[in-house]
Amino acid sequence: MTLCDLRLHWFLPVLCGLLVCQPLAAQETPAAEPAKVEKSVDEKINEFFEPATKAVNTIVFFNIYNSSEKTSDGKSVLGIPFILIWLGGSALFLTLFFRFINLRAFGLALRTVRGKYSKTNDPGEITHFQALSSAVSATVGLGNIAGVAIAISLGGPGAAFWIIVLGLLGMTTKFAECTLGLKYRQIDKNGKVLGGPMLYLSRGLAERGLAPLGRTLAVIFAVLCIGGALGGGNMFQINQAASQFVNVTGGEGGFTDTNRWLFGLVIAVLVGLVIIGGITRIAKVTSKLVPFMTVTYVVGCFVVIFEHFDKIGATVGLIITGAFDGEAVAGGVVGVMLIGIRRAVFSNEAGVGSAPIAHAAAKTKYAASEGIVALLEPFIDTVIICSMTAFVVICTGDYLNSNKDGITMTSESFSSVIPWFKYVLSAAVILFALSTLISWSYYGLQASKFLFGKSNKVDITYKLVFCAVIVIGAAMAPGNVIDFSDAALLAMCFPNLIGVFILLPVVKSELAKFLIFSKRIDAGEDHDTAHAHVSSQGH
Repeated sequence: MTLCDLRLHWFLPVLCGLLVCQPLAAQETPAAEPAKVEKSVDEKINEFFEPATKAVNTIVFFNIYNSSEKTSDGKSVLGIPFILIWLGGSALFLTLFFRFINLRAFGLALRTVRGKYSKTNDPGEITHFQALSSAVSATVGLGNIAGVAIAISLGGPGAAFWIIVLGLLGMTTKFAECTLGLKYRQIDKNGKVLGGPMLYLSRGLAERGLAPLGRTLAVIFAVLCIGGALGGGNMFQINQAASQFVNVTGGEGGFTDTNRWLFGLVIAVLVGLVIIGGITRIAKVTSKLVPFMTVTYVVGCFVVIFEHFDKIGATVGLIITGAFDGEAVAGGVVGVMLIGIRRAVFSNEAGVGSAPIAHAAAKTKYAASEGIVALLEPFIDTVIICSMTAFVVICTGDYLNSNKDGITMTSESFSSVIPWFKYVLSAAVILFALSTLISWSYYGLQASKFLFGKSNKVDITYKLVFCAVIVIGAAMAPGNVIDFSDAALLAMCFPNLIGVFILLPVVKSELAKFLIFSKRIDAGEDHDTAHAHVSSQGH
């Protein structure tokens, strides 16, 4: 029997059966079962990655406490993940340990980022400002626009209070980890820098007689960093940018909605063109993108807030009372705190260990100088920009519509006052996403080099994978992307903060050196004289 005969042998009885049964079905069944619709590329991609996404999320966000009260589907009303206590508690401890350096050194940070305490021939690849821009570009992204709206829709206005609080505390965490990033960086013969937790975990802990532990933590961090780069630094950004692009180009069900992967493909090409040039080109691009997109977004926020000027007092009241009355989310005040902490950490990445990779490339002789600069990052990212988003979403009342994704909620808040601003926001969102993608590609690349060595093969393979994931992230459902992004990115904090705590004496020593140096520069000494004095003191 031929292949054709086999097909006819199977197909004819089925066809006859369908012809006979169809009229009967029409008579006996009021509503016939709809024909199967071919799944789109986006749906297939989403279904393929959904199981892995849920598995990663379950592992990272394991609870140390579950409420005895259950929801209708049997889940705990309140679960407290250890990871959020670890991050929030670490930020508070470090702030107390360094005696509120996040506030005390704010003026010093502004002078340092302007280049007062460094010279062009200092070791490193980029300036303090470029390092800050690269790091800020990785954090000032869709977490500030979409993430804040998500937090408020889940936890009510009170979640914004805890986002701001953790942003202030996170300034100290960022100072400590970025100081270590500079202290233990490696600069090769071509002047290229490799730095970050991989280095201070392996080299720093080896100095303290903990070499096996250091190597283990460094490898774990590097693996997680690649996951974080592909998740929070890639998939979340492109997914929310794609959502906003869909909003202004036809909406749900339109061509762009069912073919989001095409949007991802275009962005992947743009990112690929930039990241080929390494940190120098990345710094040049982000140092121009970050100020422009930040100012554009903040101006838009002010317009919306002033349009609702009469609601500012009420909005502040909702934020403060909602932070403590516990009515905004099941589980009370603890639930609101946890939602705020989760979104704040995802927004500014303090304690995650990503920023030290960018800051390690700064031109300076003093590790703590870049740590001081780095504390500005959570202030810009979380205290300013997240606060602006929170005010916009709360004063317009759009946070009450929780059935929409974060970026759509924020977009509609703006559109309620400035109908055409959704197009400006779309451009800003794409720029935010683009800059974050570019910076996170560098973080993941540095981790790849640490694991697999410095070679063109490693470099090209990683960049191709990173760009491919952009296409996947654009197509996936927002819920799955948010879960995977949070888990992959926040897991980095475990090995990173263990190293930071062990190396706190090093951070304290580096801070003392830079404070002496900066005071002598402020007193009028030249750099060489001041540096010679610090060196002579045995620091």
